[in-house]
Amino acid sequence: MCNRVQIFKYKSPIGIIYCVFDGHYLIEVSIGEKPLYINELSENISLMKGSFENELDAYFKGDLKEFNQEIKFISGTAFEHKVWLALREIPFGETRSYKRIAGKIGSPKAVRAVGQALKKNPLPIILPCHRVISSDGSIGGFSCGVKIKRLLLKHERVRI
Repeated sequence: MCNRVQIFKYKSPIGIIYCVFDGHYLIEVSIGEKPLYINELSENISLMKGSFENELDAYFKGDLKEFNQEIKFISGTAFEHKVWLALREIPFGETRSYKRIAGKIGSPKAVRAVGQALKKNPLPIILPCHRVISSDGSIGGFSCGVKIKRLLLKHERVRI
């Protein structure tokens, strides 16, 4: 990891969101819990400033449907990257099933593997894994907790 890493704290309606940047690339988002890099960079936390803060403000006001912030993966397999990038195609206010995501990435039988990849999504909200639900319409899991997933879906006016 580069020495340009900075951690910013954003106060949102769903709790504190920690945003980790490597230069201008967003590399991790952690909702409620301190990010993985917090231990090595615990003195380097500041309140967020700048265009990504404006994007988060607009998202939580309901004015932003898609994030423009540049991202970079610093972990994960090629399969996980395909799953995470497929999330960008789920429109604001809509959901997709784990099965549909598996089909979308060309691995229709990898439904469980998709779920495991979503648990490792380093950029929740930005890569909206909260929009992925079970085929039967149940909410499924979420790495930040089902309560946060419900809040995000409610914010996007999704009925579960």
